[in-house]
Amino acid sequence: MATISLDKISKTYPNGFQALRELDLEVAEGEFMILVGPSGCGKTTALRMVAGLEDITSGTLKIGERVMNDVSPRDRDIAMVFQNYALYPHMSVSQNIGFSLTLRGYTKLQIAGRVGGAASMLGLTDWLPQRPGQLSGGQRQRVAMGRAIVREPSAFLMDEPLSNLDAKLRMQMRAEVLRTQRRLGVATLYVTHDQIEAMTMGDRVAVLRSGVLQQCDRPQVLYDRPTNVFVAAFIGSPAMNLFEAVLSEDLGTVKIGSQTLSLPSTVFTERPGLKAYANDKVVVGLRPEDLTVATAAEQPTSIFNADVEIVEALGSEQLVHFTTDARRVRAEGALDNDADDITRSGEGVARLDPRVPVAPGDRVSFAAVLDRMHFFDVATGLAIRT
Repeated sequence: MATISLDKISKTYPNGFQALRELDLEVAEGEFMILVGPSGCGKTTALRMVAGLEDITSGTLKIGERVMNDVSPRDRDIAMVFQNYALYPHMSVSQNIGFSLTLRGYTKLQIAGRVGGAASMLGLTDWLPQRPGQLSGGQRQRVAMGRAIVREPSAFLMDEPLSNLDAKLRMQMRAEVLRTQRRLGVATLYVTHDQIEAMTMGDRVAVLRSGVLQQCDRPQVLYDRPTNVFVAAFIGSPAMNLFEAVLSEDLGTVKIGSQTLSLPSTVFTERPGLKAYANDKVVVGLRPEDLTVATAAEQPTSIFNADVEIVEALGSEQLVHFTTDARRVRAEGALDNDADDITRSGEGVARLDPRVPVAPGDRVSFAAVLDRMHFFDVATGLAIRT
């Protein structure tokens, strides 16, 4: 077992495109690290550089104590699981799992032992004589994992291994991947564009955007304390509601569109930096679960009025899509400080109990949990705290 260490890793292609910019990341022994971000953010490029499939422009890559920048992929002692399984269709499951051991000169007895152990761990014992074409998508992905496991590598690399599976099977395989990784205790770098996978699987999650690391922390920390507008919008499903707002001169209220909400003193306990924004614009964020339908006992100054457009009934909850006269901020532009790239609409979403009677066309008064409101600088997109 070993750590994976990326020290100021950058990648610039011959046409000048910079896919990664000084990425600092360390995956500890036994840690399950997720790289997440939108398409084109550089996450797969980072994984391929660790694997040796892409050259490193600058920076230092270590696996364990060994610098790997110029080491060939076959000598890096890593195993990679791909999105498309990459199985040999003419070989049996057993042959696919043990193929790398055959190339390394292991005896038939050694190969049989390792293949049998991996198959037992992954529930593939009964399928060892079959060929990949006779298996389901989930079984084929298990075979791909088995092929990686038998090598007993120092580190695992996984490139969106579940993206080709249907929703139910993807959920089952998430648990399977985690159980397998925990048993082996190997440092794992896992790439996905699915933030739900990131939140449910990762010991830590690294959020990338345009080749730059935005934040790396435990999933709940990313959710509760996003470092900027981009992370706030990307982590969470549905996404955080982000609106332009103005703090009052005495910091007692915040105006969102035409509506004014009172701010409790607890808002400033963890966000003393807000005092510098008196009578100034900020971006406020509210998670969908922090909006509930107001009761008669709610104070009018904590109520946020909106018009219901769509209701998604999910059984355990309902997602209520609404509009207001507030100006919603799209995360992509806020970090670039590019006013032309910020699109605004009055759309938002609330996560409500499924038994609350709400229908499209209703005018609803939401009670906002104001002490859980997030605040960001309009120009930089950074969270306002200290």
